[in-house]
Amino acid sequence: MSTPRVQGYDDTTVNLLWTGGWDSTYRLLQLLLRHRVRVAPWYLEDPTRPSTQIEIATMARITSALHQRFPHTRELLQPLRRAAVTDIDVDDDIADALREIRRTMFIGSQYAWLPAFCRRESLDGMELGVHVDDKVQAVLRDCSEEFDHPAGFRSIRVDPARAGTAERVLFGRFTFPLFRVDKRDIERDALDAGWGELMEMTWFCHKPVRGRPCGFCPPCVYTIEEGLARRVPQSRRMLSFFYRSVALPLKTSLRQMRASRQGRRSSPESRARNG
Repeated sequence: MSTPRVQGYDDTTVNLLWTGGWDSTYRLLQLLLRHRVRVAPWYLEDPTRPSTQIEIATMARITSALHQRFPHTRELLQPLRRAAVTDIDVDDDIADALREIRRTMFIGSQYAWLPAFCRRESLDGMELGVHVDDKVQAVLRDCSEEFDHPAGFRSIRVDPARAGTAERVLFGRFTFPLFRVDKRDIERDALDAGWGELMEMTWFCHKPVRGRPCGFCPPCVYTIEEGLARRVPQSRRMLSFFYRSVALPLKTSLRQMRASRQGRRSSPESRARNG
C-alpha cells in the first residue's frame, strides 16, 4: 500500500540506520526538520551489546519529543524497523572484502552484517553516519563521489566505477551525508538550529556502567577523542585516559598483527601452497 502524500513535503523516503546516537540522530533531525522528507529508520539489534535496550528506549524518547515539539514529524517519521543481527548470514564476498580492508585499517564486524542485511532486504542508499575522524571515512576518502539524492539534497557514495573492489562490496549500498563534517561541526549546527536539547538525549556507550557511559568502549573513546569528552562522566574520563594511553595502543598493535597473519593465510599464494 502506498504512503499518502503530505501536502507541501517531498514524499521520497530516506532509509536511515538509526541507533539513537549523536551522528545518526543529527541526520534524522536534518531530514525531518530541514529537508522535510519521509524517513524510514532502521535498527539492527545485537544481543551481545549491553546497551541495546538503552538505545531502543533512547530512540523512543527522541521520537516522542519530536512529535510533541514538531507535530509534522508524525507524518514524516515512519515506525522504527528492527531486525536481529543473529538472523543475518554474511556472504563470502562480503567477508573477504572486510578481511581485505582490515589489512590496512581495522573496522568493526558491523561492516560485515550491515551490507549483508541491506543485500538481503534489497536496500540501496541506506544512510550511515560516517563522518570526519571516522575510520570508514578514511577508507573511502579516495573512492567516493558526490551525487544528487532524489529527495533533493547532495550526498556522498562510493563511486560506482569502483565495482568489484572491497570498498564497493562493503559500502556500495550506503550513502554518507555526513562525510565532510565532524562531531564538533554537528554540535555547532545543531545548536544554531535549536536542536541542542534533542541532541543531548542521544546515547552512544556500548557498555554502560550503572546507566552511565563507561569511557572504554569504542564509541566512548571516539566521543572523547573527537571533541565531546563532556558527555562522558569525569571519573570515567580519567580512567579512559590511562586506557587510551597504555592498553589501547597495545590492543591495536596486536589486532593489526593478527589481521596481517590472517591476510597472509588467506592469500592466493598461501592457499596454493596449502592446497
